[in-house]
Amino acid sequence: MTHDTPNAPATAPRVPRATYRLQLRREFPLAAAERVVPYLAALGISHLYLSPILASRRGSVHGYDGVDFTDVDPEIGGEDGLRALVAAARRHWMGLIADIVPNHMAVGGADNRFWLDVLENGQASRYAHYFDIDWNTPDPVLEGKVAAPFLGAPYGEALANGEIAIVLDPRMRRLCAAYYHHRFPLNPGDYGEILRAGDPALAPLAERFDAARTPEAFEEARLALVEEAGETLEAALSRVSEPATLHPILERQNWRLSWWRTAGDEINWRRFFDITELAGLRVEEEDVFEGVHAEIFRLYAEGLIDGLRIDHVDGLADPAGYGRRLRERLAEIAPQRPPEAPEGPALVLVEKILAHDETLATDWAVDGTTGYEFMDAVGGLLHDPDGEEMFTDLWAEISGRYPDFASEELDARNEMLVRNFAGQVDAVAHAFHDLARRDLETRDVTYHALRRALVALVAAFPAYRTYATAGAAPGADAPILARAVAAAKDMAGPGEAPILDLIAGWISGVGVADQEIRGRAVVAFQQLCAPVAAKSVEDTAFYRYGRLVSRNEVGSDPGRFAVSRDAFHAQSLERAELLPHAMIATATHDHKRGEDVRARLAALSEVPAEWADRVGSWLDINKRHTRDAVDPADEYVLYQMLLGAWPYGLAPDDAQGTKRLGARLVRWQEKALREAKLNSSWTEPDSDYEAACARFVEAVTDPAVAPAFLASVHAFAEALAPAGAANGLVQAFLRSTAPGVPDCYQGREFWDFSLVDPDNRDPVDYEAREAALAEGAPLADLAARFRDGRIKQRVIARCLEARRALPDLFAEGEYVPLGVRGRRASHVVAFARRHSSSLAIAVAGRLMGGVLIGGEALAPPADWWGDTRLVLPDDLVDTRLEDAFREGAGARTFGVETSVAELLAPLPVSLWTAA
Repeated sequence: MTHDTPNAPATAPRVPRATYRLQLRREFPLAAAERVVPYLAALGISHLYLSPILASRRGSVHGYDGVDFTDVDPEIGGEDGLRALVAAARRHWMGLIADIVPNHMAVGGADNRFWLDVLENGQASRYAHYFDIDWNTPDPVLEGKVAAPFLGAPYGEALANGEIAIVLDPRMRRLCAAYYHHRFPLNPGDYGEILRAGDPALAPLAERFDAARTPEAFEEARLALVEEAGETLEAALSRVSEPATLHPILERQNWRLSWWRTAGDEINWRRFFDITELAGLRVEEEDVFEGVHAEIFRLYAEGLIDGLRIDHVDGLADPAGYGRRLRERLAEIAPQRPPEAPEGPALVLVEKILAHDETLATDWAVDGTTGYEFMDAVGGLLHDPDGEEMFTDLWAEISGRYPDFASEELDARNEMLVRNFAGQVDAVAHAFHDLARRDLETRDVTYHALRRALVALVAAFPAYRTYATAGAAPGADAPILARAVAAAKDMAGPGEAPILDLIAGWISGVGVADQEIRGRAVVAFQQLCAPVAAKSVEDTAFYRYGRLVSRNEVGSDPGRFAVSRDAFHAQSLERAELLPHAMIATATHDHKRGEDVRARLAALSEVPAEWADRVGSWLDINKRHTRDAVDPADEYVLYQMLLGAWPYGLAPDDAQGTKRLGARLVRWQEKALREAKLNSSWTEPDSDYEAACARFVEAVTDPAVAPAFLASVHAFAEALAPAGAANGLVQAFLRSTAPGVPDCYQGREFWDFSLVDPDNRDPVDYEAREAALAEGAPLADLAARFRDGRIKQRVIARCLEARRALPDLFAEGEYVPLGVRGRRASHVVAFARRHSSSLAIAVAGRLMGGVLIGGEALAPPADWWGDTRLVLPDDLVDTRLEDAFREGAGARTFGVETSVAELLAPLPVSLWTAA
């Protein structure tokens, strides 16, 4: 199946019509992606959007744990597989966007040759400056060394138990300290001594190492060592692995082994968030930038990729500088690209979480973000603000926790700063203390005073970070910084407000003589702010605050219960004007719950009283299963997830089906409990509590044990089904028609009732989706059997067909919010897209649960809309437009006012276009 037409362009469009995210892994390699290209082309996709393609850790399910930035991952098919995929895409005039990870690499283990070279050679390694290592830490035991907190037990215990040993790794051809799967290469200067200490018979080999003065000579000696390895060497290495002999050897190395629990306090290199097996890169250095991107630049030059998605841009020292440098290099390379590749400039998107009142700076030279802010806006648009008070009260009553999210976030931030980032806080405080001592006026500001102020400032920070550099901070940072300082002053101790003002001045570049030292301190501060925000908010507070979890999504503020129509329009207008090619998404590989789980739960916001009654009855009926062993807050959130994820077609007495759903919920729940860090955690799992929660889930999803409860959940899920599906269609429709590049996450053209990863990365049945797309059933029939998901796919496909027919309109067109009048005016969001003589009018319903819940229709009846009508501005009146959803349905002329009831049936969405 293809979308080929005689007049189609010879290459993929430069600006994507729509992207489709594919998660590559061993089970779904590049060859599998190649097989679905014809289907995706028929759906209307113009660009494949691939998870990281460079070599990652063996068995990786996501690709963000890269170990070699010089090679396409052989586990997913290598470069041959990539070339075959690109060839298939080109045959369908499709492009390819690659996800890249410039911020960090996977370390530990024995598969990252760059990291292993640093461990072996220390500061003399040619890659020592690739990693963000502080070689001059104030801790004397780490002076000139790399902290290696990879042990599963305290160092002394691991040593005494014989868990650490010297081995010859034949693949690496090196002597290493081995700790299970980890390898720590030894200093080359120690080989001779180790061999002699192990067995005098190895003296000739030892002398070869002693005599080696060049890398070539040392390599020859290592080859000889591998060739002559045998029982003698094995016995010798066993002798030197005795604790008393081994310890002095380990202490001389360029690394220092320690227990993994020391990492938060003592690590001297930047991690990705708080993950010790992901080490930060110093991509701000020119040669590091070139080394990390060399393969990507080659692939772009050869036309094998056409655009880039930059992972975790906030982890970089200077995101704006990085974006400009990347754009400059891609422009330099563009003339080398083959004629069949799309013309430049390349699309460049950044993964960036924006605060709801924050805007991506336009001087980064990127096309926009990957769309979390749209996911927040469209999700909030579907929540009824009138339900907020009752949901807040219910949550506080059941959970006994904070009614507001801000308090939950503040607690989480403070906990993270104490438990997970204490060492990094120390490093930032030392950097600012060094700056203070450079000036006579600030030399008496103490380290501890600065540290306390910094903790308060980071805890209060309302965004991910600032974007200050060695020069002054951008003007856009000023309001964010001012808010953070004001909030921090409220928490700071007596007399510490002036220190916060001092730090804010340094960040802003005010009155600083030594800009180089200031730059180092400010970068360290920013690279602390971003991971603290991520770990505190998305990975902790989101799992603690359960008022209505459809608002607990990446890029969203759960404290913001709903988003107004005006706010949605304002965001769309801003994107159309400033970053029209930014990505807009409603599902990602990082989302906390599937987009249609969120859409169904959003419908609850319209019936808070009924929800409260249901929850009350469930809490009562299940007391015999909880046995007071399950926290009511965890039980309350579970009910939301069970209701939201209940699959269409699952009967409450289907024991196998409910068991499968229960097993998925147990996997979700384990992650949720550990992320919340209240009743369990990743570092201290409470196996008894987790087992009690798992038993509870298994009990209440077993028809033989909890038939009445399952019948009640099923009945409520069925009642919510039309409203949830309508919300899902509106969400997909707005993503496909609003300014920006719509992205479809793999498989989500059907209903998405997935849970958090890895549940949201399960295999996709593309054969079923291809067959559905080929079906020509009338729109009304698809709406009537909406539970099979084909109506969602049809809506997406028809919108993308309109985008293909009018590419300039949707890529560059003006966004015009349209007025609505009448008694249901607040239940409609409508806008026009206009470019030259082309026009599109998009209309969608919202907050329709009051009439849809309990029925079967996806759109309200005409009498519910009453006198509600769409109002066009004078310059759009009397335009004749075609119905984009009904082929051959003819056209209509839009007057000054048009009845909404005529537009929104049988679907809650309507699209009309004119060339």
